[in-house]
Amino acid sequence: MPDGEGWLTVRKVWVGAAFAVSSVLAFTLLLVVGVYVIAGSVVGGAGGGAKALAKGSVPAAYQALVQKWGNLCPAINPALLAAQLYQESGFNPKAQSHAAAQGIAQFIPGTWATHGIDGDGDGDRDVWDPKDAIPSAATYDCTLAGYVKDVGGNLTENMLASYNAGAYAVIKYGGVPPYEETQNYVKRIQALEKSFAAPVGRVDPSKQAAGAIAFAQKKLGTLYLWGGNGTPEQGGRFDCSGLTKAAYESVGITLPRVANDQYNAGPHPKRDELLPGDLVFFSDDLTNSRAIRHVGIYVGGGYMIDAPRTGAVIRFDPIDTPDYFGATRVTEDGAKALPTTV
Repeated sequence: MPDGEGWLTVRKVWVGAAFAVSSVLAFTLLLVVGVYVIAGSVVGGAGGGAKALAKGSVPAAYQALVQKWGNLCPAINPALLAAQLYQESGFNPKAQSHAAAQGIAQFIPGTWATHGIDGDGDGDRDVWDPKDAIPSAATYDCTLAGYVKDVGGNLTENMLASYNAGAYAVIKYGGVPPYEETQNYVKRIQALEKSFAAPVGRVDPSKQAAGAIAFAQKKLGTLYLWGGNGTPEQGGRFDCSGLTKAAYESVGITLPRVANDQYNAGPHPKRDELLPGDLVFFSDDLTNSRAIRHVGIYVGGGYMIDAPRTGAVIRFDPIDTPDYFGATRVTEDGAKALPTTV
C-alpha cells in the first residue's frame, strides 16, 4: 500500500466522500430491505406489443435501421432484431466467424446468396454493409415466420427456432423442436430482447440486489486496480467492472467482464425508478451502449459504490453527472443470455 503525501491525499478524499454520504451508509440496509417490500407491489416488466428500443442500446449509426426493419412483420420487433444482431456480432459490421459467417448479421455465404437484399437501394447486395445486412436479417426472419405460420404455438418462438434449426424441424415437431441448442437459443434471444426494449411500466426488482450490495460494501476503501478481479494475486483489488462482476457472482449471477456488455444483462429502469442493486453506467457517448466506460452499483439516495480510477479507492460516488448513461436491473436470465464472444 502506498504511503506519503499522495496516499494521504487519496485517503482524505475518500474520508470526505464517506462523510458526505453518511446518510447513504445509515440507510443502505433500509433501502435494500425496500427492494423486497417493493417486489410485492411493483408490477410490470418489459410488457408486450410493439417495443421501442431502450436508450442507446443500439449504436446510433444503426438505430434507425433497426427501428424501421424491426417492424417488418408481426413475428419480430426492433428489440428482438437488436438482440439477434448483438448475439451474432455485437453490432460489429466487420465480424467474421470461423464458420465463414460474415458482417453485422453473420450471414453465411449460401444464406446470403438466397436471402440477402439491397436494403439501401444502391444497386448492390453487400453483406458487409449494415444498410443491406440489417434489412436482410429482418427479411429473413419474416420469411422464416412465413414458413411456420401454420404451426401451433408462439409465432416468434417458432421463427427463432427456424433460424437456429431450420423450418423443417419446427414443422416436423409442431413447434420448437426438442433440441437443447435450439431451445436455449430461443430463450437467449427472448431474454436479450428485454434488455434492448424500452420498459413499459416499472421493471421488477432484482431478488439478488441485497447480496450484491453487501459484497460491494465490504470492499469500501480498497485501492483500485486496472484489470483487477479481486484475486489474491491482485491483493483483492478491483476495477469498476471487476467489482460489479464479483458482486453479482457472489449471489450466483455471472456477468461479462466488460462494462458495456454488463449493460445488456437485464432491462433498463428509468432514473426515477432506480433501486438498490441496479448497475449504473457512464459514457462519453450517450447514444451508444458499446461506448460505456464505467459502471457502479446503485445504493440509493443518488449514490453508487464504484471503483473509480487508478489512485482512488472503492467508495461512494454520486451518479447524477453529465456522463450518466443509464441503468440495468440485472436478472439471472438476462445474464445467462449474454454471448461470450462479443
